[in-house]
Amino acid sequence: MLARMLFTLLNRLHVVEKLAESRPIRRAAQITAYAITKAQLAGKDASRRVMRSQTLRQVREEAGRVPGDLGEVGSRLRRVRETFVNEVKEGWKDGSRQIKK
Repeated sequence: MLARMLFTLLNRLHVVEKLAESRPIRRAAQITAYAITKAQLAGKDASRRVMRSQTLRQVREEAGRVPGDLGEVGSRLRRVRETFVNEVKEGWKDGSRQIKK
């Protein structure tokens, strides 16, 4: 019964227009637009950092090479791991600096 009344009210154009003009609905729309914009900017920044990533470049290079023996595979994996760990540490430091600002 309540759902049917709400459905009927929300299908009336003047009720929807009045709601759209109300301060709480406008504020909710502003906050939503702000959150979407911030998320888009953060996503672009993260993808830019990934594309510049030394680890990504190193993985691409290593994937193109054919390993000679098992020891060589181990050393390649070790180099990739070290590069990854260094980038995580740098990212952590950058994040700490940004939080402090």
